Amino acid sequence: MTTPRGFRDRADDSLLTLLGEVPELVRNLVMAEIDSAKKWLASAGKNAGMGGAWFLVALFFLFWSLPALGAFAIIGLSSWIPAWVASLIVVGIALLGVVVFALLGIARFKRLSRSENPARAIATDRRIVKESFDEL
Repeated sequence: MTTPRGFRDRADDSLLTLLGEVPELVRNLVMAEIDSAKKWLASAGKNAGMGGAWFLVALFFLFWSLPALGAFAIIGLSSWIPAWVASLIVVGIALLGVVVFALLGIARFKRLSRSENPARAIATDRRIVKESFDEL
């Protein structure tokens, strides 16, 4: 006998029959969860890929807008001072920005090298264990 949704009515089955079907039901549940996870990962990967592509497009337009911004600053400054001085000022400000951000990056890398990485921690643990065995 089947229910309106197509499932078999198990009300008349014995306890041993129901217990015998548990491994198959668990297997089916696990497989369904794995399939669901695969579909979710595929969807999430597609969305992440498209999001990354849109960010690359945005970075492309940002990259090409920076020279225009520099030209705008030079043209604006050249209304008060000679164009070559305005260009030097804009380049000097850009180089100052490069130096500041490079120093921030160097400081971050130094901070990274000071922290204990997993390989160093494993080597330290190995040394401690070896020393403790040598004492015995």
